[in-house]
Amino acid sequence: MREIHNDKLKQDLIDQFNYLNLFGFNVQQHVKLFFISQKDHIIQDTQKPEYLFYLVKGKTKLYEYMENGQVSLIDFFAPSSFIGEMELIDEHAAPLNVQAIEDCWCLAVPLNELKDTLLTDPVLLKNLLSYIAHKNMKNIRTSTRNQSYPLSKRLASFILVTEQNGKYEEKHTQVAQYLGVSYRHLLFVIADFVQKGYLAKENNSYNILNMDELKKLANI
Repeated sequence: MREIHNDKLKQDLIDQFNYLNLFGFNVQQHVKLFFISQKDHIIQDTQKPEYLFYLVKGKTKLYEYMENGQVSLIDFFAPSSFIGEMELIDEHAAPLNVQAIEDCWCLAVPLNELKDTLLTDPVLLKNLLSYIAHKNMKNIRTSTRNQSYPLSKRLASFILVTEQNGKYEEKHTQVAQYLGVSYRHLLFVIADFVQKGYLAKENNSYNILNMDELKKLANI
């Protein structure tokens, strides 16, 4: 992750996403722009985040390491999403890993300078509350979807969320855990997608050959 010193690009993104309206005070002089390369981390569980991030381009995934060493996928973020809001609100919250699925851009404000101001800003707190509520509702719907829909439909949706430039490369063990199915069942459906011409295996990843059919299957 690196800071980008391009005032025009930063201002264009601020204007495009109405970023300043998320706050009740003037944060203009404090805003920074960051570029995060694919597979780099925005937040890691080894240290508290130094910024409150706002994802404006790209896709990310939230995950944690379990006690047995396995990785547990938790959620996925796309623009427009806060990242690091829980660590801002609850100083005792253990940070989780947020990794870029593809190249990402974030606007951010520094916590070391503004934490107290942010925590007493009613406009930001209202926006954070709304964001967290919508995120919670999305997770409830995902849980309901996992119980109600066939794996083929859920996997198609998952592939569309996590693909980058027509390539799908999430690890089967993590996907099976996230979707609540057995490893064997997941492999069976992936093999079916390959047979139907939706995917083609290439080393440890898959090329998406028929995006339209996956969207149709996922009802997107």
